[in-house]
Amino acid sequence: MTIRQATEKDRVVVRGLWEEFEQELGGPAYLLETWDEAWPDLLETVRKGIGLLAVEEGEPVGFIFCVLGDRGRKTAHITDFYVRPEARNKGIGRALLTEILESARERGLDHVSLEVLLRNTDARRLYERLGFTAVDLFMAVPVNVLAEQLGSEDPPDSFGSLHVQTDDEAGVERAVTQFMPRIGRSAFSEVTASTNGWVTVVDELCDHDRSAQRRLGTELSERMGVPVVALALEEEAVVRFLLFERGRMVDEYLSVPTYYGELNKADELALSANPTLASRLTGADPARVRAVARTASTPAELPPARELLGQIADVLGLEARIDR
Repeated sequence: MTIRQATEKDRVVVRGLWEEFEQELGGPAYLLETWDEAWPDLLETVRKGIGLLAVEEGEPVGFIFCVLGDRGRKTAHITDFYVRPEARNKGIGRALLTEILESARERGLDHVSLEVLLRNTDARRLYERLGFTAVDLFMAVPVNVLAEQLGSEDPPDSFGSLHVQTDDEAGVERAVTQFMPRIGRSAFSEVTASTNGWVTVVDELCDHDRSAQRRLGTELSERMGVPVVALALEEEAVVRFLLFERGRMVDEYLSVPTYYGELNKADELALSANPTLASRLTGADPARVRAVARTASTPAELPPARELLGQIADVLGLEARIDR
């Protein structure tokens, strides 16, 4: 494998790689640019910054384009970086990155920067292993959605359900009738049997009051002497579940631990799911719990919250009751 400078004469070669890159990455239409739009910027980078091609057995297999300290950035900023799938895991990406370091130092630049889509997990893992850290977040919203949200002062609705591991539907209903007046005033409570061995409780107050759902889960677990799982979709953005055993909450998961504010690292980690506990209390496969009950720094990094809640409920063997 060799690395050489790209030139204006490499237009056709670069275009082939660039279009492969765009096709592989995909993304929403409003973020896509055409080759005719991209080439003038790439050519400017070749002339004033760094444009490199990786060649293996005479065939181009990758490129890197890097702007050195202009356009408002005091970094060696990588604008385009791609290695063909069949050429990956051979050190080509690392070699391309290494080539930009000397030029960056010559310009007095002490940082290298780049942008990566949140869903491009393979690339993000590589960059994180190399020491890159996130310093900002590009966000987008449809104009009509933003207009709707700006016109409303209230956050989106939240919904929740509690699941009691018992066939004693009448016992659960008696307990809910006794406990809810002490917890708070609720417009309705509904107790229904399920075909999977869990009695489901839906309550209006617990939908929007996390502390009420937590208290009811604790009381039901203690009274019935069985595990209780509380599921919640909060503000149509994040998913939470709580596990109760013998009157104690033993685990709590929140899909975006910092959604309601910054946390120290210990508290953030504490809001990750405990697959072992989930398995012991619900019979779920720990590997599936680990794979589905993921956490992230923003909701955008995860599936839509309703979809994620459905996935988690399915893994735990429960029926998410949020369609109301």
